[in-house]
Amino acid sequence: MCPAVGYLYYAQPNIFTWNSLGYDIVMAYPHNLVRQVQQLRSRGFTYSEIRDDIGIKISKGTLSGWCEHIIMPKQQRERIQKINTRNLARGRASARINQKRRRAEFFRDLEKKNKLLVSEIQTAHVLKALLAMLYLGEGSKYKSHKGLSLGSSDPVILQLYLVLLERCFRVERKDVKARVSYRADQDIKELEAYWAKALGIGRDQFYKTIPDPRTIGKPTRDSKYRGVCVLSSKGTGIQLELESIPSSILKGLWFSGKTNQWH
Repeated sequence: MCPAVGYLYYAQPNIFTWNSLGYDIVMAYPHNLVRQVQQLRSRGFTYSEIRDDIGIKISKGTLSGWCEHIIMPKQQRERIQKINTRNLARGRASARINQKRRRAEFFRDLEKKNKLLVSEIQTAHVLKALLAMLYLGEGSKYKSHKGLSLGSSDPVILQLYLVLLERCFRVERKDVKARVSYRADQDIKELEAYWAKALGIGRDQFYKTIPDPRTIGKPTRDSKYRGVCVLSSKGTGIQLELESIPSSILKGLWFSGKTNQWH
């Protein structure tokens, strides 16, 4: 039987064999190469440095198997640990850059797809349906509030609401009132200035409000949070019409589906 060095066996002068899972796999690595690798590892070389030094692209798994029982001085172990930590940080940074690039490409593709979608929804009926769905999710219903009222912390939702309201029902921005629900540690004047600029409305269109008393003594964690801006205006008739549209769409889709099944 061949003399063992860990999992390493030397079957012939110039042939290195690996014993694993009960059988031998003969690999064309001379034993002096294995010794060279082990010596380099004992001197604190990383596996990448070892491959560069010997000039042969051997897998790190193979190198690790050859060097499994090599004991290095503490100083060399610490050196390798520092190199591995630095390489790991570089790898993570590279991964973040690649992820950011892929994300940007993904959103560019979405924007291209959405351009086609926008070109197909410019009819009055479709825009009104969009407004109805937006109001269904974010607006106040007739049973709890008479008149149009919709609030959100997202300026895009409120901008879309104002555009659709004007396109569908001729309700202009100057006819809309606003109020901001905010936390106790926030500056209401700064918030009103932010929402006025974001929505294209005047500062004189804001109602006076008080902060939420439940937030007293509780600091706002999200520095980007600008409170919830609520837009309101007259238009009970519009409100009732918008509330009726989703159920009408549902009935139409249900009837259409049933009709298709019958055919």
